[in-house]
This record gives sequence, structure tokens and C-alpha cells, in this order.
Amino acid sequence: MTGTISRRGLLKGTAAAVVGWSVVNATWVTAANASGSGVVPVPRLDGTLETTPAVLGRFSHDFGNLVATTPKAVLRPGSVQDIVKMVNYARQQGLKIAMNGQSGNGDDIESHSSYGQAAVPGGIAIDARSLSRIHSIGDGNAVVDAGVTWAALTDAALARGKTPPSLTDYLYLSVGGTVSVGGIGGTVQKYGLQCDTVQEIEIVTGDGRLLTASSTVRPDLFNAALAGGGQVGIIVRAKVKLIPAPARALVISLFYNDLGTYLADQEKILQDGRFSHQSGEIVRKADDSGWRYRIEAVSYYTPPSAPNQAALLAGLRDDRASLEVSEYGYRDWVFRLDPFEAFLKEGGYWSQPKPWLSLVLPASQVQRFVNTVVAELTPADLGVGFSILYPFLRSKLTRPLFALPGSADQVLYLFDLLRFPYPNDPGIQGMLAANRRLYDLAVSLGGKRYLVGAIPGMTGEDWRRHFGPSWNQLVNAKRCYDPAGVLTPGQGFFS
Repeated sequence: MTGTISRRGLLKGTAAAVVGWSVVNATWVTAANASGSGVVPVPRLDGTLETTPAVLGRFSHDFGNLVATTPKAVLRPGSVQDIVKMVNYARQQGLKIAMNGQSGNGDDIESHSSYGQAAVPGGIAIDARSLSRIHSIGDGNAVVDAGVTWAALTDAALARGKTPPSLTDYLYLSVGGTVSVGGIGGTVQKYGLQCDTVQEIEIVTGDGRLLTASSTVRPDLFNAALAGGGQVGIIVRAKVKLIPAPARALVISLFYNDLGTYLADQEKILQDGRFSHQSGEIVRKADDSGWRYRIEAVSYYTPPSAPNQAALLAGLRDDRASLEVSEYGYRDWVFRLDPFEAFLKEGGYWSQPKPWLSLVLPASQVQRFVNTVVAELTPADLGVGFSILYPFLRSKLTRPLFALPGSADQVLYLFDLLRFPYPNDPGIQGMLAANRRLYDLAVSLGGKRYLVGAIPGMTGEDWRRHFGPSWNQLVNAKRCYDPAGVLTPGQGFFS
């Protein structure tokens, strides 16, 4: 219906809260200019819909600071039903809508995507922080709102002697955001991605239904929502797996000057499973003469039991003179990036553009790819960032929309250039161009991208090739659950 807005149409909140959408002017109408006709009233909400410049400004950029797009309104939902109502409203008015994870620590809260993936230009951004309740912590799982961060869940679980089995290195990310793209960390070789540990979701589909989905209830929706980039619905609640938490972490750093030896040892400890956590990096040599490689291997334990260091190191061919060993409490270990985050913010790096690249490579081609990278990689290309390189098993990843190389390789590698450029670095566009070139090389070798990266120029054909055999599954799920195409345009899959 259209017409003059009455006081009943006003939302809770500030005087700038939105009361309707003008079909004549294609703009939101606030309480200050609510008179007149041609306005479709916003449904009564438990939260607020806001259009102040300050609010819109907070949602106009993301962690990558490479793309700036401003929504026309921000929904701060007071309930899940607010999201149901506004998805239906958006569909009826031809508006786009997307959840924005609003991740981060302290006052630095923003979408943690790096290339506008959560952006909704001219549409409605949903503030995930408004849904941040931990509903239950049980023996084997936790039920949480999508806006809960893994940091908050980890602390709540640790109070009960539990932990999420799969954690990203940086924990101040929303549960809904990471499981929508995958969520990878150093225990992927044992537990899979974070989306692999999800047992059930509640989701508002693009056609405005609040549904429950799991591997046995609406499995098509479940598999399209997890690692599907937010294309079929807005996850509002998730049941995620928990396991008993260890007390301590023995952290062993192994260094290699030879890439082939590094890869062989990485795959050796991957296959025998001797460590609880396994990751790795391309790092600078101590004399700054070039690059070498580091395995970061961690053994979790709870006293009085303790890991046998000699057994953990047996048969490995690292540069033993460079061996580094340290011990942490388990919580200190999983929150280990907190001091680094503080350093980045103090030095002005956190707010800089960050052209991240994240790829998945088949083991049979990883040496060829990395040799190409290190031949041209300079310290300035990373700034104070880092390059990640470690293996995992194809068999541990169960969600079909997390695209994996189509080769026969059972061992795959995560490769990241997590760049934190120096302030005012003039080479940002060159880094983005390098990302595209390296992505094309990876694709030629059978590799795939991880959705969080910054790769310019992605075309419809690029995305069809990326999803490969799962493309039709994604298209069919989109038609079924978001037929009007209102959800999460920033991913660009269908543009």
C-alpha cells in the first residue's frame, strides 16, 4: 500500500529512523519528511532502520579498505522477525539486502571482507552485532546468533571446559560471516572448515521465510548456505560443534631453506597426524637475503600428560639449529594475534588498503606456483603482513560450495598473501594486478580462490569456472530460495 505515514508507522529509535520507502523518488523517508503520498510504510520493527550519514558511513567500507559503497539504510534488528520483515520488504520494493558481520575488536568494528563482498550499494545493510546472543553451551555443541564472534564463543565455551574445534587465526569474526564463506585455520586437517562443524542453521531465505536447515532437514538449503557466500539466505542462528578444550599448547617452529623439503615434511606430518594444529608460512631469511619456509606445529595437551618432543620431531628434515619451541596456555594461544592487532593499529597499518589474496592449490602444482611467487615477491609486497602456506586433506571438507581443485590430489594447500602495506604505499593497484595475475596462474594449475580475497575483474565466466560442477547447484538454490535476487550482491556471482 502507499499513502501518508501515520505515527503508527514510526520505528523505535532516533528521530532519523526510517518510516517508509518513496516509490516516486526511490529514497527512504524519515519522520522529518514523512508527509505526502507515494510512500510504502516500513513494517513495525523491534529494532531500527537508520539513514544518518554517520551510520551509513560505518557501513560504506570494509576491512580491506579497497572498495567504498554506501547503503541507503542500515537495519539494526531487535529480533529475527525484523530480518524476515525487511527481507520481504526489500523484495517487494526491488531493493538489495545483505548481512554485515561487523567484526572486530574494541571500537574498530567493520565488515571483515576485503573487497566489498558484504557491500550492498543503495540497499539495506543488516548489522549482525544486533544478533549476538549465545543461547546455549552444551557438551557437544553451542547454539549462537549469527553475530556472535568466535572470540565470544570461545571464551564462553572455555568456561565450560569446551572449545570450537575449528578456529580462524583471528577470532573477532562473526560466526555467520565465516561459515558463509568457509572459515579456515590450523586445525582444518583434523576438523575441516568452520562451516564443516555447523550442525544446524536458522536462516531467512531471500523469499522471506525463516527456515531451519541441517544435513537431514532441507539439505539443499543447508549446503547452499554454508560456504555459499550469502546467496540463498541470511543465517541468523547456528548450532556449532564443541569438543573438550586442552589446557596447554606446545608450539614448535621448524625452518626450511628448501621448498621441496618443506612441502615433504608438511605432508608427512599431515598424513601421520602427530600435531593438533598445523600451519606454515613463507618467511624472510634471518639475513634478509631471500625467503625460507616455516612450519608452525602445535601439540595440545592437558597436564599431567605432556607431549613427547623427540617423537614429534622424529624423521623431520628441518634446519634443526633454527628450531624454536614455546609453551602457551590454550586460551593465550588461540588469542595469539591480539598483540599483533594492537601493533597494526598503533602503526597505522590496520586502516590501510589491504589487497589480500587467498587461494587453494593442488599439492601436485604447489611447488611450481610457489617458486613463481617467491621469484618476484619482495618484503614491500607484504608490508608487515605475511604469506601462509600449509596443507590439508580434501576429505575433511564436506560443504560442496567451498570450491576445491578438480584434480585427483587428495592433499591441497592454502596459499595466502595477507598484505598489510605500509601507510600511503603507492603500489596498491599493482598489488591488485598481481593478485589477478597469480589467480589466473593458479587457475591454470587447477587452483581455486577463497571467497575472502581481493581479486579484480571477476567475470560471470570466472565464477562459473570457480564453482565448477557445483555451479548448477548454486543457481538452482538461488532460484528456489532467492528468486528475486535480493541477497548479498557484493559477491558478484550473478552480476
